[in-house]
Amino acid sequence: SLWAGRDKCILLNSYKLRCSIPGHEMDVRGLATAAFPEGAFVSVSRDRTGRIWVPNSSPDRGFTEMHCMSGHSNFVSCVCFIAPNDTYPRGLIATGGNDNNICVFTLDNPQPLYTLKGHKNTVCTLSSGKFGTLLSGSWDTTAKVWLNEKCMMTLQGHSAAVWAVVILPEQGLMLSGSADKTIKLWKAGRCENTYTGHEDCVRGLAVLNNLEFFSCSNDGSIRRWLVTGECVHVYYEHTNYIYSMAVFPNSEDFVSTGEDRTLRIWRKGECAQTIRLPAQSVWCCCILPNGDIAVGASDGIIRVFTEAEDRIASAEDIQAFEDELSKTTIDPKTGDLGDIKVEELPGREHLDEPGNRDGQTRLIKDGDKVEAYQWSVSDGRWMKIGDVVGGSNQQTSKSVVYEGKEYDYVFTIDINEGGPSMKLPYNVTEDPWLTAHNFLQKNDLSPMFLDQVANFIIENTKGHVVGPAQQEGGDPFTGTTLCNRYVPGSLGNNTGFGADPFTGGGAYSSAALRPTTTNIYFPKTDGVTFEQANISLIMAKLKELNAGAPQEHKLSEELLESIDQLLVSVCASNSEPAPTLQQINLLWKATHWPEDIVFPVLDILRLAVRHPQVNKTLCGDAEGVQLCNHLLSLMRPEGRPANQMLALRTLCNCFSGRHGRALLMSQRETVLLQAADLASVCNKNIHIALATLVLNYAACFHSQPDLEAKAQCLSVASRALETVQDKEAVFRLLVALGTTVSSDQTARDLARSLGVNSQISKYSSVSDPSKVAECCQLVLKELM
Repeated sequence: SLWAGRDKCILLNSYKLRCSIPGHEMDVRGLATAAFPEGAFVSVSRDRTGRIWVPNSSPDRGFTEMHCMSGHSNFVSCVCFIAPNDTYPRGLIATGGNDNNICVFTLDNPQPLYTLKGHKNTVCTLSSGKFGTLLSGSWDTTAKVWLNEKCMMTLQGHSAAVWAVVILPEQGLMLSGSADKTIKLWKAGRCENTYTGHEDCVRGLAVLNNLEFFSCSNDGSIRRWLVTGECVHVYYEHTNYIYSMAVFPNSEDFVSTGEDRTLRIWRKGECAQTIRLPAQSVWCCCILPNGDIAVGASDGIIRVFTEAEDRIASAEDIQAFEDELSKTTIDPKTGDLGDIKVEELPGREHLDEPGNRDGQTRLIKDGDKVEAYQWSVSDGRWMKIGDVVGGSNQQTSKSVVYEGKEYDYVFTIDINEGGPSMKLPYNVTEDPWLTAHNFLQKNDLSPMFLDQVANFIIENTKGHVVGPAQQEGGDPFTGTTLCNRYVPGSLGNNTGFGADPFTGGGAYSSAALRPTTTNIYFPKTDGVTFEQANISLIMAKLKELNAGAPQEHKLSEELLESIDQLLVSVCASNSEPAPTLQQINLLWKATHWPEDIVFPVLDILRLAVRHPQVNKTLCGDAEGVQLCNHLLSLMRPEGRPANQMLALRTLCNCFSGRHGRALLMSQRETVLLQAADLASVCNKNIHIALATLVLNYAACFHSQPDLEAKAQCLSVASRALETVQDKEAVFRLLVALGTTVSSDQTARDLARSLGVNSQISKYSSVSDPSKVAECCQLVLKELM
């Protein structure tokens, strides 16, 4: 690679200005390289636009605007490039904004191809992955996974704004960084790890390789992490918030930018070069394919720096840049220069002594003025980087973060003297009267204060427009069964009412007897139920446990006989006579027995819900939600394995009736979320029941365009396959996967992006039972 060949001389080269690119009218908040045209990159700004820049052949070695993209109704805060595919051979550009939307553009049209809606607040970070997957982060505290214009899953777990997201090279792994100071690792929609160590809001993430990544934070540090969780290094050099990072192609060196007005270039773990800019906030950076670095700042200008001699700006342009830098005023209150005691500062003679490292700053006193200089190793001289001034009384545009969101102002309002003060966040693009109204409502204050609060806002922002004149926008927060013994879940030799369609004899013939091209496994469109039962053993166990049950739960002989009649009725092939309402209510009451003795009742419930009358009575309307919640309470991870398994089997059997299906479809998110946790319980019968539940959901959603439901099925199946060992459970999960992706291109793409292919490929060579390998091969074929 370009970099590998230059490793030996890499430290000899320093970056110098290539060009300055004006064009945006406000802060440049995001930069990303594009695959086409060669050397191009994209910028986005608070001026509500995105712009594509292509290198030109003019003597100024600059860039030309290819076109200006519009589509957002508010500030544009982030951008990423989506890699080319067959449909879009030049790739796509995604932008996120303060209007809560994501706009996706082709490279040759300034209007969006489509807009993604779903976030409830500003979209402030984007990352793209394989197969067109897009990951977004928002001030609404969530991250979302998008594919083919649809939200496939929402990642919930952070308690504050998600400021940074990135998709790792290993399929299915995603990272999010938040104002809650944590970073989370996600796989198939589930949080697998939480990284703690930063002392303030996490602002940026950058992938180093398959096993490592960087993070940067408002705490002024950069951390290097192993995906397994260890922080292996902390880098300190920035003197204020760090907003962005980018990694060089050698996967070792990197750059960072922040609120200390600097771009810092890191080589072999050390800060090798510091470049100051004439703007307070250096919001973003990206590394171009040729190794040049582009940075965007609060003055609306993009600057490109290079270490290639033939691309360095002319002496005049470099002088103009240095002059602009020298005229910058530095507010000591930012803390960028440490504590300043003017009376103790040396004079200009202090600049006769050379600095000892690149980027070192030195303050001198020149009469009444204090000037700041920075040492340039490559030039061997002190460069003026600005005049240090006291705090100004003038109102400036400071981008303040309150409750993890950015505002132009956060006012402190005192309504009652001596009472608690309240915070009123405000952006100059908002209607002051509407803001005042919302503030009064939120704080339960009398509407009589409306004029007073609105006029306060107007008075304190008088004539103030966030525009090119006030670009110094900082960000102060950002925030096996024994004979004749009843064992729940055992198959036994007496299958009673019907055989299990998935494990019953003759369900699948051997591979040698049929061509492997025939897919008899999926899509499965009907539910799989747990039918096997030995009625006499179940009732014997129920009576045995009833004898020792607490007095308030004990059933009389008459009531036991009533349950026995119900059991016989629901297991009879002709379903006559039907169970009575009294019998069904009695069964429901008995399911609330103490958890150590309730399992035979649950086994009866499992068989009963297959009956149309019981299904309608227990699964309809409000009763259904009660049933669902009760079964979920028995499924909690610390519960009893027998109860967990029977609750899962009951849910599976609910699918056999119209009311049960409707109930479980409406409760899908909660049911699958809780059921998925049982994959960690080491019990093959629980795993088979869990796999069957996922399969039944997949069957229900097969012919429906509910992508979020399919995404959850894929996610739960994928997670379960990480821990499940039993071959029958694996087989059912494979059928669930096949059913979900069958004839649905978007579901196929999502499965691929989650890494399902590599996850299941090991099952393609399983010889016993042969159905596992056959089904696996068919799923893999579907995902090709």
